[in-house]
Amino acid sequence: MNPTPDGRIRVVLVDDQQMVRAGFRMVIDSQPDLTVVGEAGTGDEAVRLLARTPADVVLMDVRMPGTDGIEATRQVTAREGAPRVVVLTTFDLDEYVVAAIGAGASGFLLKDAPPEEMLTAIRTVHAGDSVIAASSTRRLLQHVAPMLRGTSTASPAAEPRELTELTPREREVLVQMAYGATNAELAAHFVVSEATVKTHVGRVLAKTGSRDRVQAVVLAYRTGLVQPADLLRDA
Repeated sequence: MNPTPDGRIRVVLVDDQQMVRAGFRMVIDSQPDLTVVGEAGTGDEAVRLLARTPADVVLMDVRMPGTDGIEATRQVTAREGAPRVVVLTTFDLDEYVVAAIGAGASGFLLKDAPPEEMLTAIRTVHAGDSVIAASSTRRLLQHVAPMLRGTSTASPAAEPRELTELTPREREVLVQMAYGATNAELAAHFVVSEATVKTHVGRVLAKTGSRDRVQAVVLAYRTGLVQPADLLRDA
């Protein structure tokens, strides 16, 4: 989706605590390039709201009464032209993070993250760049990576189907993405321009069938290309 006519990114807030939404709205609306276009207190309300309200990014609380954030994310992302969903979570909800990945979430944010990190997450998820680079996302992956490993249906000796078309360089790029590298960091690591990095990343996403970087990184763990211990070592 395109931003508003004045170029601002449209954000919808979904959380069952009104004070939390009020705090988020105050921070987001203070930015010249962002605007809150709607709020919902339950997953059902969010689904109905987003069916009639154009939005670019949704901040979705994972645990709400009734339809929770996982099911709401699944319903929202299933629609054509769906907004990107950033799931709000905490360290004690690892199983929800894994479920949110399967539901189509494009990013993750700890509920106690500083305002600057929330704003960065909104912008980067909207741009489709470096959504895995936020420190909260990297830390969350450290917790859930062991759960992701072993879900591949390929035999241990077989090359995972999703990786077969990657060139050696694209495979290296995917590994560095899994470590949480931004485009700038990838450019420095491979001594190439950021434009070249974006080309590589785009090819990785296309060849692996990943709709965004989060899904590509999850694939790297699921197929065993990257081990959880590697992330802990490089974090």
